[in-house]
Amino acid sequence: MAELLGGWKRDLRCAEVTEKDIGKELTLMGWVSRVRNMGGILFVWLRDRSGLIQLVFDQDHMDEATYKLGESLRGEYVLAIKGKVIARDTTAINDKMATGTIEVQVHQAKLLNEAATPPIYTEDGMNDNEAVRLKYRYLDLRRPSMQNMLKLRSSTVNAIRTHMVSRGFVEVETPVLTKSTPEGARDFLVPSRLHPNEFYALPQSPQIYKQLLMLSGLDRYFQFAKCFRDEDSRADRQPEFTQLDLEMSFVEPIDVQTVVEGAFHEVFKAVKNVDIALPLPRMTWKEAMESYGSDKPDLRFGMKISQHNDWAKDCGFSIFESAVTSGGTVCAIKAEGAAAHLSRKEMDALAEFAKTYHVKGLAWLAINEDGSLRSSFAKFIAEDKMAAFLKTMDAKPGDALFLIADKRLTALTAMGQLRVRLGKQLNLIAPDLYKLFWVTEFPLLEWNEEAKRYTAAHHPFTMPMEEDFHLLEEHPEQVRAKAYDLVLNGVEMGSGSIRIHSSDLQEKMFSLLGFTHEEAWKRFGFLLEAFKYGTPPHGGFAFGLDRLMMMLIGTDSLRDVIAFPKAQNASCLMMDTPSTVSEDQLQMLHLKQETAPDAK
Repeated sequence: MAELLGGWKRDLRCAEVTEKDIGKELTLMGWVSRVRNMGGILFVWLRDRSGLIQLVFDQDHMDEATYKLGESLRGEYVLAIKGKVIARDTTAINDKMATGTIEVQVHQAKLLNEAATPPIYTEDGMNDNEAVRLKYRYLDLRRPSMQNMLKLRSSTVNAIRTHMVSRGFVEVETPVLTKSTPEGARDFLVPSRLHPNEFYALPQSPQIYKQLLMLSGLDRYFQFAKCFRDEDSRADRQPEFTQLDLEMSFVEPIDVQTVVEGAFHEVFKAVKNVDIALPLPRMTWKEAMESYGSDKPDLRFGMKISQHNDWAKDCGFSIFESAVTSGGTVCAIKAEGAAAHLSRKEMDALAEFAKTYHVKGLAWLAINEDGSLRSSFAKFIAEDKMAAFLKTMDAKPGDALFLIADKRLTALTAMGQLRVRLGKQLNLIAPDLYKLFWVTEFPLLEWNEEAKRYTAAHHPFTMPMEEDFHLLEEHPEQVRAKAYDLVLNGVEMGSGSIRIHSSDLQEKMFSLLGFTHEEAWKRFGFLLEAFKYGTPPHGGFAFGLDRLMMMLIGTDSLRDVIAFPKAQNASCLMMDTPSTVSEDQLQMLHLKQETAPDAK
């Protein structure tokens, strides 16, 4: 039978009890983790968020009712005890427990609540089905690793908040019910009861609000913002997520970057005890793509990409030559010492992998220890030409070389993916190394072949670089943006930019994106109107808190770092949402439900 506390007050959490408390009478409360009945003596592990402590129910040191209560205990029962802290016998010390040198001799106990047998384990190291874990997330969160994740997340947020406030930022909450605007992903829409046939949208980001706060004269803003995007789920994507959002007035990119990298420095120092050297390195988007085939390269290992068009244009291999003459490129990477580790079958598998990134194929070459070659293309290349290529690559016995010939960005992107694959396959990546840096000068626009128009590479409010203004009319594809991404170990942690702050330039940007004057004012008239009233130059940044937690904890899934995440199909298995609603609710919202196509 469950009891109330009855005036009992907890003195400490379980793992907060130390050898200094030996001899003290304490009241502890928590969940029963394990019970061992040794015949007349019960050893019970009591658990709370701090960890475990061992309780001793000794029949010779307590009344019969208390001992019987101990015998009735099962896993996950909620228990309160009063007892004396004692030192364990030296033969019973448990080095794997923080409290392994002490235990509590119980005198009194209250069973605060019983528990049914849990459908999942609440210990770490058990491979429960993820769907079941998500359905019973409140039990899954009892695992020590999940408790530690929540505490680590709290420490991270507090480190960032302290950093931001100390630098003059004001924390402001922005609305969750807002206007639907084109920001790259589908909006979640909320129908309005008071305004029939009209909808709010849940914000994909607080982008426009934070720009308006700069117009308002706030100067420095931040918040931990909830954001919503109706996208197909992936391991590193959730329909709702949290980001650190900030905006600053009268700044250039270096000013924003200095604040952001300072926040990351504080987090890594507080959470990982790692000193990130500041200022962070910077590379342009062009350099990142040409050297690593990615706008978020992993710098924990080398294997840089090189291009060989001058050599390839008359090398004698028609595939290489035609790629160059058609305006493409021939690029290569060298995997030092990898020849002996890659069989012909593995080379063929790498070639198939490269093709998934829309290139025609992968050429490879391995130099045996005796200097002889294994290759998919060497027979087409004259001996002197091959020798010149090997010299350019500084290739030595034991090395493996890979080449891709295709359209420039296509070839570089595929080679970048191959580089990462080889880095993992050859164990070149140190898991405890953190390479944090900035990528700058992104393209302002991207061409959408399907829509036959430009789209914003970052978002429609990004400032072009002043020296590229003259290209906006005739060569918009060459215009660089005052945009910057923060990259950590091959993952984009966040992005930001200096914003457009004049109505004329903002309208020009909307025009490049295919909006008519009327469409621009219909969707963004409130912003264009606001820009008329003295908007300061401003810029900002946002990074995903959930993604940062993934990196700090070392997991590949956002679901491991969010208290109550959605499943792969964007549903909540615990709350059984999304779910149907009553006809009355729909009528109040002026909505009519149609039968789903697969239900007919």
